[in-house]
Amino acid sequence: MTYVVTKPCIGTKDRSCVEVCPVDCFYDIRDPKMNDEAGVGPAEWANDDDSSDEEKKNRGFGMLIIHPDECINCGACETECPVEAIYEDTGVPEDQQSYIQINADLSLAMNDAELDKTRITSRD
Repeated sequence: MTYVVTKPCIGTKDRSCVEVCPVDCFYDIRDPKMNDEAGVGPAEWANDDDSSDEEKKNRGFGMLIIHPDECINCGACETECPVEAIYEDTGVPEDQQSYIQINADLSLAMNDAELDKTRITSRD
């Protein structure tokens, strides 16, 4: 059993969940294709900075995911999410079941360097 981030996170990427995670199992997936497929623009906060810094490129696109092998199932993140995008894997709504596999596939496909680069913590 693990927690899963679903579609409402796309175009939002609020980090309230990250702030309460005791094990830092969240990753920032910056993929504009996710926004296109969901029909939403980038997170509003991403437009606050006119920086051309490559590190910030695409930061408002995509979504946060939870690494299923790192999540300790504490549930702290679920109640903190302002857009109700986080569910226990057994409670994901029927129309968002694909996000169980999306979280797993994206996190398990990354090597250690990619995990280190995309991990987000309350200290970020």
